[in-house]
Amino acid sequence: MRKILYILIISVLFSGGGLLFVKNYLSSGNNLDKPVTLLFASGLPFSDIVDKLAEEKVISYPDIFKIAVFISGESTKFKSGEYLFQPRMSPNEVTAMIVGGKTVIHRLSVAEGLTTTEILELIKNNDALSGEITLDPKEGDLLPETYNFSRGDKRNDMISRMQHAMKKALNEAWENRAEKLPYKDKAQALVMASIVEKETGVASERTRIAGVYVNRLRKDMLLQADPTTAYAITLGKYKLDRPLNYKDLASDSPFNTYRSKGLPPTPIANPGKAAIIATLHPLASDELFFVATGNGGHNFAATLAEHNENVRKYRNAVAR
Repeated sequence: MRKILYILIISVLFSGGGLLFVKNYLSSGNNLDKPVTLLFASGLPFSDIVDKLAEEKVISYPDIFKIAVFISGESTKFKSGEYLFQPRMSPNEVTAMIVGGKTVIHRLSVAEGLTTTEILELIKNNDALSGEITLDPKEGDLLPETYNFSRGDKRNDMISRMQHAMKKALNEAWENRAEKLPYKDKAQALVMASIVEKETGVASERTRIAGVYVNRLRKDMLLQADPTTAYAITLGKYKLDRPLNYKDLASDSPFNTYRSKGLPPTPIANPGKAAIIATLHPLASDELFFVATGNGGHNFAATLAEHNENVRKYRNAVAR
């Protein structure tokens, strides 16, 4: 009976004035008061998608819509996913959106300097992603930046994207590195980049701090980088919510650069592109020390005497 009804509707609509009505209908806006988000599961039949669109008032006259889309040959091209429909959208625009798979874009923003444990927690807690995490990325494997994705994308796929992005960024930076750097390979450069990332949030200081550590490596000096010693305690599993103490600085760990010479065995965080590039283009200087100013930046020094004076200034600034 419904098939016969459709045939009658087609014969009426697509002849004479009916054809003009269909054309106007397909190009006229809907009556939504506000945007509507709908999620169409994989495998949902075309007819059910249209019924849902009509139920939420994204379209009117669902039977006419079905017939028009079927005749256009696009009824088999509707894609699953999450869609955002705006007020005044026409049936033609609705069809183009779903056929084109123009789903809602979600964003996962990963800050520079997070540990792998912290990034995995972000991925795990994002309810627009799906699936269990079975991959085991190491520290420094994941590139911090903003990633676009669609609802239902797999968590493992997001991790793989981050790993690929880090490899690409590191490879490109390594190929364009400055000459005569004291890194055996790009893995060591990544370790240094993670230290630079954790030492400063001031973009203009990155190359200068990298230069200090390069100078210390060349002179076979201890790096004495506080972030590495903090990592020796936490191994990136949690944040250290206290200052380092003398016991920490004396700890027997390859990550404690107050006792162990050279670079730590692995990165201590996931550095961003800017820190990687800065590490491979360190500022040329004779500086060997730096200490916080107490106002967000650092004071740099080439001699221990200058450094001790900067430390005194820092302590005075903190005591105020």
